[in-house]
Amino acid sequence: MNHLIVYAHPYADSFNHAILETTVQALKKNSHEVVVRDLYALDFYPVLKPGDTAAMKAGKTPKDIKTEQEFITQADVITFIYPIWWTGLPAILKGYVDRVFAYDFAYSADEKGNVQLLTGKKGFIINTHDYSNEVYDEMGMTAGLKVTSDMGIFDFCGIEPVEHLFFGSVGQVDDEAYKGMLKKVEDTVHSIFP
Repeated sequence: MNHLIVYAHPYADSFNHAILETTVQALKKNSHEVVVRDLYALDFYPVLKPGDTAAMKAGKTPKDIKTEQEFITQADVITFIYPIWWTGLPAILKGYVDRVFAYDFAYSADEKGNVQLLTGKKGFIINTHDYSNEVYDEMGMTAGLKVTSDMGIFDFCGIEPVEHLFFGSVGQVDDEAYKGMLKKVEDTVHSIFP
């Protein structure tokens, strides 16, 4: 399978980067093709401007958007790896979704409503946050994030959400806990993408 990983964390020494490396290694071990789009390393421009929309309506999609759309088109699986900041996606990833998951590329509409244009693809999300998973569950945050990301982004476009991992208490646990989290990433990847 062809995997596209969209990664959004600014620091190379972050736990998110360890998750990225673990995910890539597990996929390659199972002979999958992997492309990583590190949005910070790419210095991806996240602001959707009126000119972007006008260009796409005219059939002249801006080059940076077109490049990312081509990676999505070629992918069988799209994975997002990012930290939860202010109860949502980092701005650079939100901007990626705003600009790249565009009307007439990722979705459209007809007289019956929404038309999903990215059907046949699978979606996988891995998140970190500093509160414990129990606190997130009790607050309703875990369920809320699944609705807004799994359903509101992936499913809205026809991408089938297959898994969403949440790793809480990041920055507050010991090395053994981090190793356990990375083992869960590896085991999950091997389980759903053998």
